[in-house]
Formats: sequence, structure tokens, C-alpha cells
Amino acid sequence: MKKRIVQVPGTVVLVGGGACDGNALREAAQLAAAVVAADGGATCLIRNGIVPDAVIGDMDSLPPEVRVALPPGIVHAIAEQDSTDFDKCLRHIAAPEILGFGFLGGRLDHELAAMTVLALRPEQRCILVGAEDVVVLCPPTLGLPLEAGTRLSLWPLGPVGGTSAGLKWPIDGLGFAPDGTIGTSNEVTGPVRLTMAAPRMLLILPVACLPVLRSALAAAPRTWPSRA
Repeated sequence: MKKRIVQVPGTVVLVGGGACDGNALREAAQLAAAVVAADGGATCLIRNGIVPDAVIGDMDSLPPEVRVALPPGIVHAIAEQDSTDFDKCLRHIAAPEILGFGFLGGRLDHELAAMTVLALRPEQRCILVGAEDVVVLCPPTLGLPLEAGTRLSLWPLGPVGGTSAGLKWPIDGLGFAPDGTIGTSNEVTGPVRLTMAAPRMLLILPVACLPVLRSALAAAPRTWPSRA
């Protein structure tokens, strides 16, 4: 694997500048192999008593007073403006799992941009964690031992098809697209199994499902046969 700014064998907690539950963030950071701030996300970390291992971005939202409080050598400025700070971070992190805090629950345009990046970087196993929901790009296959009645939503970022088991409304044979058929507000009826034809489908679950989702993703394939 190509050398990245952050390269660790465990979970990376990545923090953006949006709304973030401080208790959940501190709990995740204590167990993480590394904590990374996407530009102004360093403010949230410092406010919660957490010193990041790296700060990555174009540094247009990192306050000067926060920057001077950071240890030397951890700020990695990437000046180009053709990608978001979230994308810059994913490009420069090598880790088996990334938990993204502060990317949901803030500005809608930032949320949409972050979700788009998930589809641009399917090689990264990144879960966005919000106050109510968790969001991840569906891998080629995924088994989820969820309780009946759990809310499960699927949101296509482009044309994509798939199959399902354990859903009240099966998705087999449906052609999903953001301007066509979508899969929001489905319901679990038993153990779920999903397959997707391309890395274009977001899976959205209640935040309480995060432990189950992390375990399921750890057992899921990480690569796609081809980029459809």
C-alpha cells in the first residue's frame, strides 16, 4: 500500500467541522489507532480535549488560535481546491476502518458532498456517524443481523441495482437512481443480506446499529469486480 499521511492497522476517527456528539467522539477516539481532523474539525477535537494525530485539508477553516495550539508537524496543508477536505483526508489515510464524525447534521451541502465522496472512494471503508444515523457505501455483499422492525434506508448516488433478503420491501429487480426509484424508509423483517451491482448505493441505519454495522463490514468484501 502506498505510503499515506496517516497509515495505521486499526480504526481512524476522522472529524469534520459539522455537528458532533462530544461523548460519542471521545469514546471513539479513546479506542482509535489514530485521530485525524479534516481542516476545521480540529476545533471540535481541541474543544473536546483531544489532540489530533494529523490535520489534513486546505486550511481555510482552521482558526489561527487553534493552529498555534497544535503540536508541530501534524498540519498537512493541501492547497488544491478541486476536492473537499473530506476527500483529501480519505486520499491520504490508509486504515481498515474510518469513522467520520462531524460530516452529518451540519450544512446540507457539506453532507451531500461527503456522501458523494463515499462513492468516489469505494476502496475506503468509511462510516459517517451522526446524532441519529450512520451512513456507509454498500459493499458488494453485506450481511446484517438486525432486529425486526429496524429502519433501513437505501439511497442511490447513481444508477444501481441489487438484491435483498430480510427486508419488508425487497429490492430485487429494481433499477435505482437518484431521479427515479429510491429505497428510503424500508424495514427489517429478519437477518438482512444485501448485494449491490456497483459502488453507488448508500446504506442508512439508526446510530444504535453502529456496532452491528462495523462487525458486518469487517466481514464484507472490500473490492468490486469492476467499476460499473
